[in-house]
Amino acid sequence: MSVEPIIGRYVTVQAGGRSYRIYFEEAGEGRPILCLHTAGAHTAQWRHLMNDAEVTASNRIIAFDMPWHSKSLPPEGAQDEEYLLTTEGYIEIILALLDALGLDAPVLAGCSMGGRIALQLAAMHPDRFSGFIAIEASDFQPAWYDIDWFHRPDAHGGEMGAALVSANISPHAPAAERWNTLWMFMQSGPGVFRGDLSFYTQDDSLIGRLGQIDTGKTPVHIIVGAYDLTCTPEDARRTADAIPGATLAVMDELGHFPMSEHPEGFRPFFLEALAKMPG
Repeated sequence: MSVEPIIGRYVTVQAGGRSYRIYFEEAGEGRPILCLHTAGAHTAQWRHLMNDAEVTASNRIIAFDMPWHSKSLPPEGAQDEEYLLTTEGYIEIILALLDALGLDAPVLAGCSMGGRIALQLAAMHPDRFSGFIAIEASDFQPAWYDIDWFHRPDAHGGEMGAALVSANISPHAPAAERWNTLWMFMQSGPGVFRGDLSFYTQDDSLIGRLGQIDTGKTPVHIIVGAYDLTCTPEDARRTADAIPGATLAVMDELGHFPMSEHPEGFRPFFLEALAKMPG
C-alpha cells in the first residue's frame, strides 16, 4: 500500500459579494499549473497527472472543485435559487482563487467548460496567467439536447448526464477509467450539470473576443480528441485559426475527457502542451 502525494485542503474566497468555501488538491512543486474540471464533474479528473512523478517534479499541479461541485458546497442561501453558471461568475471564482492561493501567473489548463473559460481568460485577463492549455475547447457549440432534462423530479440527473457523456468517451479508453469518468457525473448534485451546460451552450460571447487574444504574450495551445462529439476537431481547428499564433493538437484515439478516460493516451499530449508554456 502506498500513500499518494496529493494533498487536499479548503480555502475560503470572496466573489460576487458571496463567500465560497472551495476544496482544492495539489501535488508537486515548481511552475504552478491550475487545472479546471469539466461540466458536472470535479477535481478527481486530474488525479492521474497529480500522481505522475515526471510531471510533478517541476510542476505544481493544482485543481479545485467549483462551487456546487463535489466537496465545494454551494454558498449560503443557494437552496432558494437556481444554479446557472455564467462567464462573469466563473471568472470571478478563478481570479479570487489565484489571490487566495498566492498564485503568480500560473499556466491555466482547462477541459470542456474549463477550456472555454481558459480562452475567455486569455482574452480578458491574460496578465494573470503565463499561458493557456485549452482542452476540448472551442468558441461555441449550441446544445444538441434539451438541458432541462438534467433537473427533473422524475429523473436522476446524474445518471442521465453520465448516459449523455458516455458517447463522448473514446472506444479506446480503458474500461476501468471509462467507468470512473462516468461515475463522476453520476455524483453531480441536483441541477449542477444543467447549470454548467447553461454556460457552455448559451454564452457565445467568446466568439467576439478571440481576436483580443495575444499569443505573443501568453501562448495558447488547444488539444482536442478525435472522438469528441461535443467539441469536434473541426470546432477546435476553427477556433485555433481565429487566434493568431495559437497551436492545435488532435488526439486520434481520445474523447472529451482525455485526462480521466485515457490518462496514458493523454499524457504525451499534456507534456507537449507544457513544453509550449513558459518555464
